[in-house]
Amino acid sequence: MGKSTKYEAKVPDENGIIPYSDEEHSVWRDLYARQIDIIDGRVCQEFSDGLEILNLPTDRIPQPKEVSEVLYERTGWQVAPVPALINFDRFFKLLAEKKFPAASFIRSREEMDYLQEPDIFHEIFGHTTMLTHQAFADFTHAYGLAGVKASKKERVFLARLYWFTVEFGLINTRDGVRIYGGGIASSPGETVYSLESDEPMRRPFDPIDALRTPYRIDIYQSVYYILERMDDLFGLAGEDLLGLIRKARALGEFEPTYPPKEKEAA
Repeated sequence: MGKSTKYEAKVPDENGIIPYSDEEHSVWRDLYARQIDIIDGRVCQEFSDGLEILNLPTDRIPQPKEVSEVLYERTGWQVAPVPALINFDRFFKLLAEKKFPAASFIRSREEMDYLQEPDIFHEIFGHTTMLTHQAFADFTHAYGLAGVKASKKERVFLARLYWFTVEFGLINTRDGVRIYGGGIASSPGETVYSLESDEPMRRPFDPIDALRTPYRIDIYQSVYYILERMDDLFGLAGEDLLGLIRKARALGEFEPTYPPKEKEAA
């Protein structure tokens, strides 16, 4: 992945427990309290159900072991603590083994509103919540298996599929469009923006279209894809994802719908 980060990984002890300071626990407490209020009425029922199933602590950072126990019983998944940034080989290998890589650090108070790299709040609150749902869990597993086999160029396209589903996916419900992507559900600003702003485009989810859509990681998204039903991910899990990539590459990329990134001054 090639990026650097100012955060240091937290290393589990011999019992698999990650040591966190009182301040780090208080950051989790404040992030949780704020986000649980913001997502009310904006996330899909499957996300709300996942939070209830996990029963995450509100006043401290949950340990990967305790989240893993619930996930494993529910869908066969576990949480694997990792540094802030890992390479694609390790990322896909972990997903293929039904182990969700979760960065072990938590953001500082100076970056409460936005953090470019994923921290444990993003990973646990945003992502493991949906891994309690079998369709979502099966898709994530199939995605990891495809990534292990994919070439470097194919992985660029796979990253887009992950981005527009697992990270920034929306879904139609009886109550209207709701959030299931962890990148949205763990962000106070994008939770509101993704559903209520007139700026972004919201398109029906089509895997080929998602694979052809470029994105930027450092801005609110200019395009969101709306899944019709969560069970549609069951179907996608059974697809030949590398075959879909070949079709998308043959069709070519869509034009970016976002402004070019400004170059940093030397």
